[in-house]
Amino acid sequence: MAKQNTLFKDAFNRCLLLLSETSALPSEPELGQALGVSRTTVRAILSRCEEAKLISWDKRQKIVLRRPEPSDYFPTEETDSLAERIERSFMRRILAGGAEPGMQINELELAREIGTGTTSVREFLIRFSRFGLIEKRPNSHWVLKGFTREFALELTEVREMFELRSAARFVSLPENDPAWAELKQIETLHREILADIDKRYSEFSELDERFHLLVHRSSSNRFIVDFYDVIAIVFHYHYQWNKANARERNARALEEHLAYIAALQSRDPRQAEQACRRHLKSARETLLQSIP
Repeated sequence: MAKQNTLFKDAFNRCLLLLSETSALPSEPELGQALGVSRTTVRAILSRCEEAKLISWDKRQKIVLRRPEPSDYFPTEETDSLAERIERSFMRRILAGGAEPGMQINELELAREIGTGTTSVREFLIRFSRFGLIEKRPNSHWVLKGFTREFALELTEVREMFELRSAARFVSLPENDPAWAELKQIETLHREILADIDKRYSEFSELDERFHLLVHRSSSNRFIVDFYDVIAIVFHYHYQWNKANARERNARALEEHLAYIAALQSRDPRQAEQACRRHLKSARETLLQSIP
């Protein structure tokens, strides 16, 4: 039941993204395909939208009455799976701790923070440890390790293969896919941060992760999405170890993202590939410069 409830809430939130970009929703089968849920779940979503006076629903006609507000969405913690909540908590703990080599991670503390058992947390850490960035120690402790220039070069090579594949897939998504509405929201956030870059440049890491994860998820490839865990640690949280020129670096990356987003929105595969390659080349250079 809990899993079904999470599925409904996640699909409902994605439907709201569609509402923010259209004046009428498609047919129930089309909406179910776009959201990846059954017609029963689609009808439950439409009923809730109607109750919230978001739409007028009369058989096949589903007219948008108003744009969704933040209060209409379910909180993120209610829509994520257990694995996603563990991953998010793990990432936040690393960021809060400064992400320095030698930092300790305690299974029990992480499990208490999430509200789950240590078994699920341990399974996540074991899966993540195969990348060589954390190491098991006695008494349910793990240690965050540093990494070499060779490791970073190998990682960037794989990342480029995966993201180029994902970007090509993104531009072929149907117009009613919720990813387009989310991309528009991400674009807006980029512009807001750039407009107040002196005060908000530190918000880039989280937005960077959100943007690239959206691109990777469009691949519909579980291995590519799973691999993004280690990419997030190295490319985003590694910068916590080296804060030199953070404002200028993040401002430049925000501009590159906007060019990348525009290329994706053009739906032109060649433009998307060129923008993706330019940004990944810059990200690789920045990462290598930050390694002592």
